[in-house]
Amino acid sequence: MKKEVLYNKKSREILMAELQVEPFERITCSFYRYINIDDPITLRDELYREWDHIGIFGRIYIAKEGINAQFSCPEQNWDAFKANLDSRDILRDMPLKVALQDGESFYKLTIKIKDEIVAYGVGEDEYNIDKVGNHLCAEDFNKKLSDENTVVVDMRNYYESEVGQFENAIIPDVDTSRELLPEVKRLLEGHEQDDVLLYCTGGIRCEKASAYLINSGFENVNQLHGGIIQYAHDVKEKELDSKFIGKNFVFDARMGERVTDDIIGSCHQCGVPADRHLDCGNDACHILFIQCDECHDKYNGCCSIECQEFAALPVEEQRMLRKDPEKVVSNARYSSRIKPKLTEINQS
Repeated sequence: MKKEVLYNKKSREILMAELQVEPFERITCSFYRYINIDDPITLRDELYREWDHIGIFGRIYIAKEGINAQFSCPEQNWDAFKANLDSRDILRDMPLKVALQDGESFYKLTIKIKDEIVAYGVGEDEYNIDKVGNHLCAEDFNKKLSDENTVVVDMRNYYESEVGQFENAIIPDVDTSRELLPEVKRLLEGHEQDDVLLYCTGGIRCEKASAYLINSGFENVNQLHGGIIQYAHDVKEKELDSKFIGKNFVFDARMGERVTDDIIGSCHQCGVPADRHLDCGNDACHILFIQCDECHDKYNGCCSIECQEFAALPVEEQRMLRKDPEKVVSNARYSSRIKPKLTEINQS
């Protein structure tokens, strides 16, 4: 019997081309749930079959502790997708957070088994997921923000907050989730009795983070219900004053959703106001950085002159050079500490 293929086998180019010609709209959405999953592998395979059948694209992580999903669904299959969730006890009545703006977010379906649905890397004795912070709606979050005894903390990576954040928030200078919790705990030393407000993109990072802080002795931990996504929806629907300014960074092809017209970021190459993240156009680099329109034209979407020159070489020559690490800009993750380096490179 031929083995069933439970992953995509088409190239990125083919998938992107197919996405471009789809004769329907897609709904971009996310959800998460911390819940015990006895057999993540079986659930993964079942969901892949069922969701692939109705055209779901996205990135889904499943672990024994729960599920974390960001995806897009064909508009005509939205009801079928919700019915599919409700067909399982562990996914029934799932709170869904629809994206603020439409756009081509995903081009294939990927479902992976993980140790954690958010990779904090903290021990099980460092938190109790059944004891999390108070969930605050947009109105209550705004009220708490005005209290002088309140401390608000951005539970995202630094590059996300560069383009959008709550006013007066503490911004941890970290680039990965594994660095985040110990750094937040350090930054909050002395605030154990104060009201602590946590926020993130959709709420998932605040769940375990709030449990971690409570376990660490913080007495008044709160979190924004539904994250920035739900907050932005509520602000618009209820005509509230948005205390979040700028864009909400998202981990899909759109790179961000505008919440307010404020541009709080700056181009990493020339320093002018800008808030568009993109990957460097050099396939050997792919650093994530902020670039204004003028620099995008000047450097052809690359982060530096070196990358621009490398990306302009014939593809075969690029492939040969990649084999020699001494001759090519190495692949590097984005870091807030890279920003001054980019500016120095491009102003020299």
